[in-house]
Amino acid sequence: MKQWTRAELAKAIDHSLLKAFSTERMAEEHCAEARAFGFYGVCVNPYWVRFCLRKLAGSGIAVCTVVGFPLGANAPESKAEEARLAVRSGAGEIDMVINVGAAKSGDWKAVEEDIRGVVAASGPAAVKVILETCYLNGSEKARACEAAIRAGARYVQTSTGFGTGGASVDDIRILRDAIRDRDLRIKASGGIRTYHDAVQLLEAGADRIGASSGVAIVSELPE
Repeated sequence: MKQWTRAELAKAIDHSLLKAFSTERMAEEHCAEARAFGFYGVCVNPYWVRFCLRKLAGSGIAVCTVVGFPLGANAPESKAEEARLAVRSGAGEIDMVINVGAAKSGDWKAVEEDIRGVVAASGPAAVKVILETCYLNGSEKARACEAAIRAGARYVQTSTGFGTGGASVDDIRILRDAIRDRDLRIKASGGIRTYHDAVQLLEAGADRIGASSGVAIVSELPE
């Protein structure tokens, strides 16, 4: 297993603050932590995008936001407009939740078109497609990866953190096998709280970690 440095691991983490009760003070502290530890980015609800951009100006830290969060059952037009407004506010990355109900119904055309609409609305911003893997079987996870690839997404992502389960090594391996050598990356998110959790998922094939416990994760390593 690779021996990670604190700086290397921090550069793989989206430091997440997605609770409904997040306050301005919490958002400010979150941005300060991102600067102090050198996280790749922060992931916040749309309301906080402009605030975080101001706090992180000049840092090179990405500001990511969420669309159709956390259920994914919004109308496609609503998701696309939400993405468009987020990018207009300055978000550099968009984490969208798929229509899980459509996936479970086998309507993969609807799933793909839903993603495609957000990708088109996001312009240059990278779109990560949250699959909410706790609700999908292995075949559905693979089909969701195919839909994301065809729709032009940059990543698939495991979880919102609001479902019945989070990221697992088995899920990362399933997603990696489905993607094979094609141009789609993986973000592991949901329930990642320790250095061991994060490294296991990265070693299994994840490219990025989404976690609200970023400080605790990297603090397990020496500076």
